[in-house]
Amino acid sequence: MTPVRLIGPGGAGKTTAGAALANRLQARFGDLDAEFIARNGDIADFIGKRGYDAYAAENVQAYLALCDAPAPYGVLALSSGFMTYRDGIHPAYTAIRRQIVSDARAFVLLPSLDLEACVSEIVRRQLQRPLPFVRTPEREERVIRTRFALYADLPVRKVVTHRPVQTVVDEIAALLDPQASVF
Repeated sequence: MTPVRLIGPGGAGKTTAGAALANRLQARFGDLDAEFIARNGDIADFIGKRGYDAYAAENVQAYLALCDAPAPYGVLALSSGFMTYRDGIHPAYTAIRRQIVSDARAFVLLPSLDLEACVSEIVRRQLQRPLPFVRTPEREERVIRTRFALYADLPVRKVVTHRPVQTVVDEIAALLDPQASVF
């Protein structure tokens, strides 16, 4: 069975909700950023030395490694930009993207479906994170404003994360198995 894939901007709650969902499902949790770092070192350093396209191509390779792991992952948190890469960034990317958006086990996580509320919350969350490099509020705002429509327009179910993690997990679990009681 394919893993649950969590899509969304940095600060949307993919790692937090993903780890809790994996625990709930008694499944293995994988974080694509963590896999990239384990394979290549610091993301910002990699991008600084090799460029964003090289990062994106290597990140697709890291995704494939997670999918081919001997012990399968039940839940994967994708990197914030994973679904925003250009076609052709990696030979397998277009097929991967198509497969993800056609899978009922893929979810976009956003703090709000309202642009302004989402921007405000993402900027707030990102500035509180222990990131390895300093990012300005203006940069965080520019990134989420640029990508919001890309996430909102993906043809997968959306889950609002500006609420307790357990509520988010309950909703995703119910969407995965509508016959199961989550309360």
